[in-house]
Amino acid sequence: MSIKPPVAEKRPTLSTHHGIERDDPYAWLRADNWQEVMREPEKLPQDIRDFLEGENAYTQDVMADTKDLQDKLFEEMKGRIKEDDSSVPTRDGPYAYASKYVTGAQHPMLVRTPRDGGDETTLIDGNTEAEGKTFFRLAGATHSNDHKFLAWAYDDKGSEFFTLRVRDLNANKDIADEMTETGGSGVWSADGKYLFYIRLDNNHRPSKLYRHERGTDTADDVLVYEEQDAGFFMGVGTTQSDKYIVIDIHDHETSECWLIPADNPTAEPVMVAQRQTGVEYSIDEADGQLFILTNADKAEDFKIVTAPVGNPDRENWQDLIAHKGGNLVIAHTCYADFMVRLERVDGLPRIVIYDYADKSERQIAFEEEAYSLGMMDGYEFETNTIRFSYSSMTTPSQVIDYNVKTGERTLRKEQEIPSGHDASDYVTRRIMAPGHDGELVPVSLLYHKDTALDGSAPLWLYGYGSYGMAMPSGFSTSRLSLVDRGFVYAIAHVRGGKEKGFAWYGNGRREFKKNTFEDFIAAGEFLIKQGYTSKGNIIANGGSAGGMLMGAIANMAPDMFKAVIGEVPFVDVLTTMLDDTLPLTPPEWPEWGNPIESKEAYQYIASYSPIDNIEAKVYPHILAVGGLTDPRVTYWEPAKWVATLREKKTGNNLLLLKTIMDAGHAGMPGRFEQLKEVAFVFAFGLKVVGKET
Repeated sequence: MSIKPPVAEKRPTLSTHHGIERDDPYAWLRADNWQEVMREPEKLPQDIRDFLEGENAYTQDVMADTKDLQDKLFEEMKGRIKEDDSSVPTRDGPYAYASKYVTGAQHPMLVRTPRDGGDETTLIDGNTEAEGKTFFRLAGATHSNDHKFLAWAYDDKGSEFFTLRVRDLNANKDIADEMTETGGSGVWSADGKYLFYIRLDNNHRPSKLYRHERGTDTADDVLVYEEQDAGFFMGVGTTQSDKYIVIDIHDHETSECWLIPADNPTAEPVMVAQRQTGVEYSIDEADGQLFILTNADKAEDFKIVTAPVGNPDRENWQDLIAHKGGNLVIAHTCYADFMVRLERVDGLPRIVIYDYADKSERQIAFEEEAYSLGMMDGYEFETNTIRFSYSSMTTPSQVIDYNVKTGERTLRKEQEIPSGHDASDYVTRRIMAPGHDGELVPVSLLYHKDTALDGSAPLWLYGYGSYGMAMPSGFSTSRLSLVDRGFVYAIAHVRGGKEKGFAWYGNGRREFKKNTFEDFIAAGEFLIKQGYTSKGNIIANGGSAGGMLMGAIANMAPDMFKAVIGEVPFVDVLTTMLDDTLPLTPPEWPEWGNPIESKEAYQYIASYSPIDNIEAKVYPHILAVGGLTDPRVTYWEPAKWVATLREKKTGNNLLLLKTIMDAGHAGMPGRFEQLKEVAFVFAFGLKVVGKET
């Protein structure tokens, strides 16, 4: 190494809450003008920029000897991607819509053909739109019901302030309408005259829903709904029938929905059921009935009720699919003659079809020990065909059409691996690791059939465990670069997700958050005991809230891990939850607790918040990756984490910070640039375990 890491200046910053004084000496890394930086990254104060660029230079220097390895990994992963790939076309009236890539291109194209095939028309070419831009990500796109206009959105900063445009599909060019700082693509009224969209406020919160009349000045857009509570997110969508525009208001435990008839877009929104703390619900519609997925009436794992559209109050809800403990209902979609729901039972997903006429049900079954399953809702309401995706850790992704009348399955697409893939070369397993309190933690495993399970293999252990998000046991072409080099790859399905039902989530949040960390450590201990790896030979990896998990386990059990990799890591939990000006803080209080109002919440968060529990001891090798324009986990969290570790840790293990100076939470947007970021992270792990080829 030719350069030394920068040493961040300590500037005492004292605060007092609940009579407890706390010093935050690296608080200065949070730019006072952070809202401005999200929009104009060049406005970052120079002292902060100097620190971040100094860390980047040091990281580049340390990792210089892996340049050939990174290139090799990139070419391997690129070789597993079908460069001229396209999605299965989705029919809607006279057309079929799809996305596609062309060889060598970074960004997707949106295209359409006549319904039953024919000449293809390019609607949006992401590569053309990205020309001249350092950052570009194509977001959602929605066509009007008459197929004449397309509302499409893009982000050119990485800060998720989306610009929304309207394209005239007959003229193949955008009209003058441009809505800035939106939450993404809009929703059309039935006649295509109006476009509903959400505008973000200065603190990046989706607080206002507007109605735009196509072809008019956006300054005249009508405010339809404003959410006054900063603790709630807002979204807008439609029912599958396209009869209603749905305003969805929610935090992590409470919901409220409002309806606007799509054929009467200037009507006032009508509330379905008033928000009640702890009650969640989501809706779809068929034949004048609302089908409502909810946890009301103590239905912890959710149930489905019905109510008339004209009188949807809670008092009129009638059970349709009763609550069944341990059978978590995840999502539902209504079609003209049937409803489809996605469930999770014993940690594995399944699809159930409910026939309105005879009230019969049919399950779509799968046989692998661990797999990933997802519903792919189409545009059409009157159909006998549903589409879903299926994969496992050894089976490449498949897109399957299923005829609900005949039970016939049609394979529409199977993920191609141009460089070749033999599923029989790999083994996938699902095991249960005993937790610290007797709970069994599911762990999904992938390894090469020739890998010796005698404790000698390095293990890559991934975890998340927040917001009720279940980590799928799906296929990844990138992971093969690890398992082909002798790694065992494992996903620890820790508490905080919903892999084992809603209780699995409830027992991994707020005052039970430490169960998430204990479960991850227990999974590592069990994998060591079973001979999949050995102590000190585990690479731990997680991102965002999973990055908080990384920071916590690095503090709690540093000798278990060879390295810890936190990508956009949420590691400054207490400081962030005390700052109600940040985009996500008020909506996050139901997840973590509110340390501003509650001393108990303050003390509990302080007891595990990664930055607040760093000690003078030997830590594993650590890599932190952040994004300068990230509105979800702000860049200063990984920066402060690394600065604090540099100050306190002992030993000579690597400590690296990489801040992507022109990207946000999801990193670089182009598909090949993303692979380069994966190659960098993998190269770090391979470097520290001595597998640098």
